[in-house]
Amino acid sequence: MSNPFANRTLSLSGPATDIMPVTPNNSVDLVHVALALYVETGGALSFVTVAGATRTVVVANNSILPVGASRVLSTGTTATGIHALVLA
Repeated sequence: MSNPFANRTLSLSGPATDIMPVTPNNSVDLVHVALALYVETGGALSFVTVAGATRTVVVANNSILPVGASRVLSTGTTATGIHALVLA
């Protein structure tokens, strides 16, 4: 099978190249800044944006939140099955 991404430059306007599970943590940043967050089971999602702001939003099951995030906080997060869409 040919890889359609093989000759493409990573770009914020293109698709994520990987999805990584997230363990919420109040003091540790994500390994890669997320282009978006995907949530399997809805609830409150507390995170730090790439602009440095702390935000909490309520999301439904199977939601994609298209916001750059550097950290997902354990305090205030009740959503589960969180994944970061990244360029890796």
